[in-house]
Amino acid sequence: MRSNRIKLEGQGKITAGTDEVGRGPLAGDVLAAAVILDPAKPIYGLNDSKKLSEKKRLACLIQIQENAVSFAIGRASVAEIDKLNILQASLLAMHRAVAALSVQPEFVYVDGNFCPKWEYPSQAIIKGDSLVPSIAAASILAKVTRDREMVEMDKRYPGYGFAKHKGYPTALHLQALKSLGVSPIHRRTFAPVAKLL
Repeated sequence: MRSNRIKLEGQGKITAGTDEVGRGPLAGDVLAAAVILDPAKPIYGLNDSKKLSEKKRLACLIQIQENAVSFAIGRASVAEIDKLNILQASLLAMHRAVAALSVQPEFVYVDGNFCPKWEYPSQAIIKGDSLVPSIAAASILAKVTRDREMVEMDKRYPGYGFAKHKGYPTALHLQALKSLGVSPIHRRTFAPVAKLL
């Protein structure tokens, strides 16, 4: 973590980090996580979840679950994504994740350009999942949780390959969409899905 490259505004306070996963897929909910880390129990190896192998993500997840002060998941459904748009749904998922923490933070670090509309003092940090440990922890928790859910969706809606691509628009997924049609968990406002309706 290279947080010394940015000025963190919440130093000295109880801080949470929040991040979302699943903005790009054509199917499935968008998930967010929020994590409050314990400064006395640093977790080594935290980074943007996309930069970690599955094995390293799972190792970090165990440490997060054992050592964090509090952590929680929030989500926005496929219907909410289609109604609100993916950016607003992502912000809603982050809002829900932070609200679900058992310990409420005094300050929140948010990955990206925007903070949700909420009462928490907060700071949006571009590439925060590579810079701020609590955001990195949230990115790992969100990704592992969503990946596991998409493996379950693969069993419920076989043939689309959700366990492999997790809903992202791969060639395999696009071909399955054309062959099988649109499933109940596809996002109807996303172009590759919309043009099949």
